[in-house]
Amino acid sequence: MTFNRNFINVMVLSWGFMLVFTAFQTMGNIEKTVLQSIQKENPNFTGEAYTSFAIIYAVLATCNWLAPSYISMTGPRIAILTGACCYVFFIGTFLWPQDALLYSASAILGLGAALIWTGHGQYLTENSDSETMSRNAGIFWAIFQTSMFTGNLFVYFMFTEPEINASKRKIVFSVLTALAIVGTCLLATLKKTSRGLILGEIEGANRELQIPEPIREKPLLAAWHALTDAFSLFFTSKMLLLSLTFVYTGIVLTFYSGVYSSSIGFTKAFGDTRKSLVGLSGIFIGIGEVIGGSLFGIFASKVSRICGVWAVVLTGFCVHSFAFITIFLNLPNDAPFEETTSLGYINPSPVLAIAGSLALGFGDACYNTQVYSLLGLLYAQNNASAFALFKFCQSLAAAVSFAYSSVVGLHIQLFILVITIIIGTITFCFVERVARIEKNNSTPSEDNSTYVTQ
Repeated sequence: MTFNRNFINVMVLSWGFMLVFTAFQTMGNIEKTVLQSIQKENPNFTGEAYTSFAIIYAVLATCNWLAPSYISMTGPRIAILTGACCYVFFIGTFLWPQDALLYSASAILGLGAALIWTGHGQYLTENSDSETMSRNAGIFWAIFQTSMFTGNLFVYFMFTEPEINASKRKIVFSVLTALAIVGTCLLATLKKTSRGLILGEIEGANRELQIPEPIREKPLLAAWHALTDAFSLFFTSKMLLLSLTFVYTGIVLTFYSGVYSSSIGFTKAFGDTRKSLVGLSGIFIGIGEVIGGSLFGIFASKVSRICGVWAVVLTGFCVHSFAFITIFLNLPNDAPFEETTSLGYINPSPVLAIAGSLALGFGDACYNTQVYSLLGLLYAQNNASAFALFKFCQSLAAAVSFAYSSVVGLHIQLFILVITIIIGTITFCFVERVARIEKNNSTPSEDNSTYVTQ
């Protein structure tokens, strides 16, 4: 009964996120091309998509330090709901495009994203044990990434012409706002966690712990302790090394969510249907995410026994390397900025472009499912801080990446991705190997805190 209740919590969390992010990820995928179409109709509007994203992720990175303090006072469910409301507000502002409103809503969304993602990490961990953490992370990731399908399929059929007119934009924005509202209402139904299955890990033994209700501190004292715990955790050796992996996930997030699909839409050599390819690219990114989340998350225990966690990450490395090479050959260097007649090193191929989208999504799932699983197991006792630091590093990298995406050509962006994926893959595999050796060498009588926090 306890397991069923927590599994239901995971499913509600997953489907709620799916609906909210169907709206947001679709919006992010088309924002650059949509804002350019608005500027053509209204020269007074100068809103820039990459600037908007840079604000979102800069505020998100900053607020991630405060999110554990907020959650310590409210709990993860309130944090998730608050964050979802911020997403609804951001998407709704596109119905009335104004420069000041765009950037203000971007800042508010950054705050909401810090709350929803840190709250999600804690809530997911609280509803998992050492045996179900990988499975639940995979289920969440697979369901969550189906958000790439519906919205982008809608865009694929709506944006069938080279120019996106105001009436079509209004329909798309209205539908996306409605989806975000429905998802927020679903997240409002999240139930309290059953304490008996909070993830616990005794070194040398995997088993459920019957953890008593924690002693409640005064809200401000709890908030202060959450903040200091996050700072202390950040400067441990494992977390510093993992932060390099987190940085890569942030840079590649920028690339596939804001730069790549827009680059396809701006390449005139793809023909008059290039705008619909933006939606199709998002769909195949989602397909790759779902396949990867299902294969390396839901079936994680079987895959890990056969291949090992490091093999999953190395698979992601190889798949992303393939994507970077094909994108380098297929798209012109100035594709991220505006409509271009330039060509890459080969005649642009829509099939190769979509294959790159599929590879980006699949590889991203390889990295994220393993990061979620490793954090949930390594930092079971301070998961809010661990997930907040993950999002801090990821978001800071994304903010910097979006900032330079408006001035740095595609080829240099790909070079940065290659360097960071090499570093991030090496550090992740090293930390995972050290943690596995420590766990195998430990005994149940040893103090668990060493394994969890170092």
